[in-house]
Amino acid sequence: MSASDDRQRDLIATLDFHVAAGVDVMLDEHPHDRFNEADAPVRAEAPRLETQPAIAETRPRLELPPRGEVATQVPTRTYGQSAAAKPGEAAGDARARAKDVTSLEELEALLAGFDGCPLKFTAKNLVFADGDPTAKLMFIGEAPGADEDRIGKPFMGRSGKLLDRMMAAVGLDRTSAYVTNIVPWRPPGNRNPTPQEVSICKPFIERQIELADPDLIVCLGSPATQAITGTKDGILKARGRFYPYHVAGREIRALATLHPAYLLRQPLQKRLAWRDFRTLRAALDGKA
Repeated sequence: MSASDDRQRDLIATLDFHVAAGVDVMLDEHPHDRFNEADAPVRAEAPRLETQPAIAETRPRLELPPRGEVATQVPTRTYGQSAAAKPGEAAGDARARAKDVTSLEELEALLAGFDGCPLKFTAKNLVFADGDPTAKLMFIGEAPGADEDRIGKPFMGRSGKLLDRMMAAVGLDRTSAYVTNIVPWRPPGNRNPTPQEVSICKPFIERQIELADPDLIVCLGSPATQAITGTKDGILKARGRFYPYHVAGREIRALATLHPAYLLRQPLQKRLAWRDFRTLRAALDGKA
């Protein structure tokens, strides 16, 4: 057998291994929108050498696509009907469901059974809220981290401890505030939630604000600030400012500030957050 035949046999054996491991698509330099792809995967039998061992014939085979082409179809997830929906359809479904909820308890139960956001299937727990839901102050972050995902409550890790110290510095704690996130499931690797993920979850946080009915909102970080206020400014430009948030016929003031996780990475910026929390304290005292 020639060296060329040996290499080809090794290549086919490698492909067989990857198929057995669950690989069903190939990557190239072009992005692909997996939400818009068809349900059925594309599979084809790989060409086999006449001299290939008989045992390999019992394995599924994957054919390399022609140069410049990739397999673009993947199987539909089996997580539920909504998981395969397009982001726009999932967001519409979320809005339709959220508007009929009449209590925070119902909203939490609704989120626990909602399959429209893919993050649900990579997270361990739903992270709904912490603190006093009747408080007049509401803190909103972006998404849970690893500690929050494990415990099932927002701001439980290092950033949560820093938030607690920031609150204590102006005479607050979790018994005097309601704490949540715009996205209730942890994104893999603690990355920021994507615009599609925020869009799907936004109807739920909007309904959560409406049901909690706070007098003041503190948006922690850029994703939360942009989702709640609609501003396109970065957080260093937006921080320290009040934005109007309209809900149920009234206006709530939303203060933008830096996320505690950012302050852990950039401790020199704590002086800016301190200014924002002094502004918050003045607003709570009716002086700002």
